[in-house]
Amino acid sequence: MQITMSPIGYFYTDETEIPRHWSISDEKGRIVIDPQYMAGLKHIRAGQEIVVIFNFHKSDAFTKDLLMQTPPHKGQKTGVFSTCSPRRPNPVGFSVLSVTGISGNVIDVSRIDMVDGTPILDIKPHVTPPRS
Repeated sequence: MQITMSPIGYFYTDETEIPRHWSISDEKGRIVIDPQYMAGLKHIRAGQEIVVIFNFHKSDAFTKDLLMQTPPHKGQKTGVFSTCSPRRPNPVGFSVLSVTGISGNVIDVSRIDMVDGTPILDIKPHVTPPRS
């Protein structure tokens, strides 16, 4: 089976110091969606959170020796699937971003952890389960 994905848009930022993870970021950027997908942005509003799925397009190729990695904040080797490392079998990442504005096909966001030019594969609403 072959899986093929194409970007629906690209992420842009003027930031040069990109935080390692969205959960510790206050940095800002914008997602520019291809105009053919603009109708899919209906009901996205400032103040909400979105899950942005993207391609780690600048990561080095994955090799089997990277199944165990040492994240800088953990200090010990751990399996790649328990990390947020960009070096993984399928170079797919996700971030939960805050929407700060939207105009046409451009979504302004904060809490970024992507580099300028990152291909965006999909956007989903961030839904949290009700607490019981």
